Amino acid sequence: MSISNPRQVFHNPVIPFAGTILGGFLPGEMVLIQGSVPSDADRFQVDFTCGSSVMPRADVAFHFNPRIKKSCIVCNTLTKERWGHEQIHYEMPFRLEVDFELIILILKDQFKVAVNGAHLLEYKHRVVLERVDTISISGKVKVQAVGVLPPSSVSSVPFRGHLVNGLSVGRSIIIKGEINQNAESFCVNLRPASGSDIALHLNPRMKKRVFVRNSFLSDCWGLEETALASFPFIAGQYFEMIIWCDSQHFRVAVNGQHQLDYKHRLKELSAVSQVEVRGDVTLLAVRVL
Repeated sequence: MSISNPRQVFHNPVIPFAGTILGGFLPGEMVLIQGSVPSDADRFQVDFTCGSSVMPRADVAFHFNPRIKKSCIVCNTLTKERWGHEQIHYEMPFRLEVDFELIILILKDQFKVAVNGAHLLEYKHRVVLERVDTISISGKVKVQAVGVLPPSSVSSVPFRGHLVNGLSVGRSIIIKGEINQNAESFCVNLRPASGSDIALHLNPRMKKRVFVRNSFLSDCWGLEETALASFPFIAGQYFEMIIWCDSQHFRVAVNGQHQLDYKHRLKELSAVSQVEVRGDVTLLAVRVL
């Protein structure tokens, strides 16, 4: 994901790094860190701190510490130079010599963390968010970019965006967002700019745990497709959906896992020139490749 429309960005920072966030953090903002883990890495850390004082040490509102060799991630808070109770997550999405994309969504009551498009963990605030104004990164890690994206950096929902020159074989659409806590459903539509046709309708229905696919052509819905091994969406959590267009199908992945193929029903792909998002979701990013 490119860091588009950032409020603030740091390119190729030297590690250890400490950057002041102008104005501090606001609920709804997102911190995006793109980097890679060196072959000799054992651990690294990302800290959200209250200033950058060394003596005495600044309070750490959120300490995110992947420990590669132990295959766990330790989260904690430091106040008045004393660590609190560790929150340990026994999952390791970071791999040696592999690029990663770390996203930390800032909410009024917690941080939500995703790595490479998949939700990883949540961490409730132990320090008042208004005090946090610095990002620090240290340990064995290479970082290409750190970006702070403002709330609703794409648009509010319902959202409709234009696909320049329409769809064609090989193009991808990446949609990142967070499903509302009490969501019933949301949908992603790929459609021509004029008329009522919908080439691809993707409709996760949270209460029924069904992922509906369909097309609306010539003022009529077609046959729904619902078969799926498992339901990939969870209310209240971040998701990343990738729609890739090949010559015969739309191929859809969610949180890094291929979910389904949907055979083209509207054959003139170049006519599909808009992406639409509706329903119970907070939209964070839409990118067309």
